[in-house]
Parts: sequence; C-alpha cells; structure tokens
Amino acid sequence: MRPLILVTPSLAPAGVEMPDPSISLANAYLEAVLEAGGLPLTLPVSTDPGVATDALAQAAGLLLTGGEDIEPRLHRPEVTDTLRSLCFLDDPSRDTMELELIREAFRRRLPVFALCRGHQLVNVALGGTLYVDLPSEAPGTVEHNQVQRRFEAVHPVDIEPDSRMAASVGATTLGVNSTHHQAVREPAPGLRAVARAADGIIEALEWDNATAPGNGWFLSVQFHPERLAPTQPEHARLFAAFVEACRQRTQ
Repeated sequence: MRPLILVTPSLAPAGVEMPDPSISLANAYLEAVLEAGGLPLTLPVSTDPGVATDALAQAAGLLLTGGEDIEPRLHRPEVTDTLRSLCFLDDPSRDTMELELIREAFRRRLPVFALCRGHQLVNVALGGTLYVDLPSEAPGTVEHNQVQRRFEAVHPVDIEPDSRMAASVGATTLGVNSTHHQAVREPAPGLRAVARAADGIIEALEWDNATAPGNGWFLSVQFHPERLAPTQPEHARLFAAFVEACRQRTQ
C-alpha cells in the first residue's frame, strides 16, 4: 500500500473553474510523489490547528512545497518597510497553516521533505532567520533567481559527505535549478547546513544529529527537485528516499 503523504498548496485569489479563491499546486509535486511510490493528498488552506492535527494523524509524511515569500516579520520583526516591499507575500493563512503542520509533524516524528519556500519556513518555525532579499542583503557570484530556466540545472551545490542528502543522491555534488530571491541566513538550533552553493548560500538543511538526535527523517532543499526528477535520476532519488521513510513509518 502506498503511504499517504500530505502536500501543502498555495492559496490563489482566483481559480480556473470560477474566479473564487482556490488552492493552487503544480502537478509536478504530486507526480514526483506518485512516481516514488507515495500517495499524495493536498488540503484546503485552513488556520484551524485541528485540521493539521487530524490530517497528520492519518498521514505517513509531509511535503512542504514552494510558493511566494514568507512574511518577514515572522523571523525579523524589525524589518524595514523598504525591504519588506521587495517581497511577494503569500496569503498569511498559508504561513499559519504550514507552521502548525510543521510543529505537529515534528511532534509526531513524521518524515518531512521541504522544498524552496518550505525549506525557508521550517528554518523560521524552529527559530532560524532568512535573507529577505538576496540581491541586496547578500550579493554573490551565483544567480539564484532564474525562473525562466526552472526545468534546468543552472548551478552546482556541494553536499556534506556524511549527510542524509548525499546518501540519498549518491553523490557529493548536484546540479540544481534556482528560482528564489530569499534564503536561509542562520540555521535554526538543531539544524545543520548540508549543502551550499559556490557563494556560500545554504541549499539544504537536516537535523544536526549531535544536538537533535532521534528526531526522524527530515530534509529541506532550496531548489525544486520535482521539476528535475522526470529527467534527472539523482533528483528523483530524493523523493524515493522520502517516500521510503514514509513507508517505514507506517510499518
């Protein structure tokens, strides 16, 4: 039986069927989970914490997806209006729901795989910080916002050899796509950076086994492996490792 995996959506102001508020989710996330042997299920965006509790009580894992920016005041209360104006903010109810899902999933020791926005939000949820705008706060030698090339590997990342990510991919370097202008600044307590771009930007986080042992399967990445998985096996292996952890959780 396929393990049931919750996949978080965005909240769009209008849908295809009717111009009503609608959930939005790229099908590539769902296809990547299906191809890896999981059964993806998405939820309505809800600020009711009971929804997160009830949903995760029936799930084997949680996939946090990409989207617009996180409210910077969640991790930097003193952010200036000028810097905040550079953000493309998601609906605030999405931040609320996903923060509750993160807390509940970690409480239950469920496998969690977090991508792009999800990678950043997990860090915020656990007490870490973000660059609100990379070009102005941490200009470097790597172009990180290449939306037009989102289905291509546009730069490499170096992976820590002793990491879960290296074991999953089967290598210590990986070519990734890059569609972000925010990034992890300081990892939260209990997390460690396990992959970086050439300019030092953190591209992946895992539990730090020295300070947070026994917390279960967790990996977050700044890129979008669901877009590369159909053509690049090393990205598909990330989903395979996640789904296998979910399968083991059900057993």
